[in-house]
Amino acid sequence: MSKEIEIEINADQLRETFLNYTRKAFEMLPKIDKPRILDIGCGSGIPTLELLRLSNGEIIGVDIDQSALYELNKRARKLGLSNRVKTINCSLFELKFPDESFDIIWAEGALAPIGFERALKEWGRLLKIKGFMVFHDDLQNKERKLKIIPNCGYVLLDHFQLPDDAWWIEYYKPLEKRIKDVRTKYEDDLKVIEVVKKYQNEINAYKKNPNAFRSIFYIIQKIN
Repeated sequence: MSKEIEIEINADQLRETFLNYTRKAFEMLPKIDKPRILDIGCGSGIPTLELLRLSNGEIIGVDIDQSALYELNKRARKLGLSNRVKTINCSLFELKFPDESFDIIWAEGALAPIGFERALKEWGRLLKIKGFMVFHDDLQNKERKLKIIPNCGYVLLDHFQLPDDAWWIEYYKPLEKRIKDVRTKYEDDLKVIEVVKKYQNEINAYKKNPNAFRSIFYIIQKIN
């Protein structure tokens, strides 16, 4: 029953609306022939699969949620892209790849646990010289982060903010409607209540402090 409710809510479908920003960020990068990309915190692969389409490269997606990685692999097989993507269940604190393995490191919403500066310092060894990092991060401490970038051996190529209400209009508002519809359909089913609880908690957190959900893309190049 829980799986059926998750399918009915289909939060990933709503997340796909943010691919417009993923595409915008990717288009700010110079052209790279078949880049090797590390997607950190890839989850079920909504941006990952879009990057495969955009880049014609190969991607390693890492995440600690094995069920999400299974979903990514299933989607890749369905799209005929599984030969270009590999998933690894590991922590973003334990990325055991050789130095200078990747042309691009991509991270959408994965910086909170490690922090902006530490990510630049620790993930930088995985990036080829002149390689690129693309971060979708919260908007907090923007000016401080812009100063950190050159201090860590990078140059900022570009950046752009999402509309202030993007998370509400494009994700949480339609998600809230879907939750209400599911609750109405199944009334007081305890299993349904348990499934929707996590989504409702996210929505409540947004309503309590919408400014905390403002976000930005940084497009960064490693220079040494």
